[in-house]
Amino acid sequence: MKKNQNYDVVIVGGGHNGLSAACYLAEAGKKVVVIEGREKIGGMASSGYLIPEAPQHLIHPCALDLMSLRVHPMMPQELQLERHGFRQVEMAPGYVYLHPDGHSLVFWRDPAKTAAEIRRFSEHDATEFLALMRLIDAFMDMAIPMMRVDPSQRNLGAKWEALKAVLRNRHLKPEIMALIGSPAYVSIMERFEHPVTQSAMCALLGAAGPITNEATGIYFALLGFIHRFGLGRAVGGMQTLSNALAARLTELGGEILLSTQIKEIVAEGGRATGVRLPDGSLIKAKAVVASIHPKMALEMVTPGALDRRLLTRIALAPANGHGASPLKVDVALRSQVQYRRHEAMRPDGLSLRKCVHLIGTVEAVLENFRSSAGGEVPKLPYMWITAPSAVDPSQAPEGQDVVYLYPVAMPVEPREGWDAIRAQVGQQVIDQASDYMDGLKAFEIGRRIEAAPDLAARLNVHRGCVVHIDTSTTRSSLMRPAPGLGGDTLPVAGLFLGGAGIHPGGGINGLPGRIAAGRVKRFLAGS
Repeated sequence: MKKNQNYDVVIVGGGHNGLSAACYLAEAGKKVVVIEGREKIGGMASSGYLIPEAPQHLIHPCALDLMSLRVHPMMPQELQLERHGFRQVEMAPGYVYLHPDGHSLVFWRDPAKTAAEIRRFSEHDATEFLALMRLIDAFMDMAIPMMRVDPSQRNLGAKWEALKAVLRNRHLKPEIMALIGSPAYVSIMERFEHPVTQSAMCALLGAAGPITNEATGIYFALLGFIHRFGLGRAVGGMQTLSNALAARLTELGGEILLSTQIKEIVAEGGRATGVRLPDGSLIKAKAVVASIHPKMALEMVTPGALDRRLLTRIALAPANGHGASPLKVDVALRSQVQYRRHEAMRPDGLSLRKCVHLIGTVEAVLENFRSSAGGEVPKLPYMWITAPSAVDPSQAPEGQDVVYLYPVAMPVEPREGWDAIRAQVGQQVIDQASDYMDGLKAFEIGRRIEAAPDLAARLNVHRGCVVHIDTSTTRSSLMRPAPGLGGDTLPVAGLFLGGAGIHPGGGINGLPGRIAAGRVKRFLAGS
């Protein structure tokens, strides 16, 4: 490329949030370039044919389900992504819990149907579930308006909607505050009495983090999202979302540079002035948006431009701080998996092939996080498993499957090191999943295993944290990613964070990019 090119905005990182920010800025008439270090766009919102032995089996190396995008659907609507090939289908049902004894519990879109599922095990638990959903619904009415906006702004409309929800539900406020302020585990165990109900809830909420920590009651929002918005999948794979964003950006006149590393985010006189490439090329810009992990972003800034205290604060911000991280095992199969044992025990003849299956007892969920925190590989099975090709047959050859295995809590730093145990642990995961998924071992063509350090190296994400900064009440709104770094501006004028490390956090929804674009537009208007 030519040296010393000039842009209004440089976007560092071509994940879906970076592309989202770029599209909104290009739509506003700004000259924008996205710079991505890898050979393809998408980051965690990507898919590809990644198992050499199975070149026609589509693999999702990170994100698969569309929950957050259904909660916050603004980006695909505003950016007209359907015109560029993005389409989603709803999974009905989305999540199903599979107990070791062969019973199953379906999380239906309709809370009343989920309560009916629970009633098969306990009338008490069904009643408690509906009471819990009333609290969760009220909490979501209060929280969702504020999740969708930039917390640095006045947001009078969103605050009014949240206030109306507070007033409507003021009689529930003490219970709601107790729920979100307590460990999710405590709230589950005090409400529900049957092991199937308890285990289903723990296996669901554990996906957000250790459920025994204080103030993890906010994880119950997952339950609310399922019932209010449902679960979706991108037809043709997650890459179609990122490709649609890239197509929209190109249509708007934006540019994308692939396989291009950035050596430095240049700051002069307290202001971001562009980025420098390893060959010395300078790409000048009036503003820079870093959609990558905040730690990596701020460490790229010209030395001395940022206070050491801020750099330390972001370096120590929790990223898989509890010591656990998901492991990812993808398996290509020459035939299709089934769930005969669990289907046989259902009274309704429901096929479970198209669902996401949650595996793990209460004891397993607790043991997995406890062992991982100590650097030990968990012994009990706790994972989410699914066959994406069951929902979208185009993702594997006819009559075949691709399987997505997602153990929720594995050690970020095992005592033996991942290089020594990766293959062994991958086999353990497949062995455990095969107790639920018929044909998983017999039909295998090839597999792909990725642990936290692998993801960290592939995507330049600190400690392989898929949400960049751990989800918690103390790392939300203006406190995300850290005090002094979550507001409208950073200490270097014209530098903005725009990835999962800022409000509202992780998930495939494009909101961090949308918020960053708004901040840049206001900055440029005032410059």
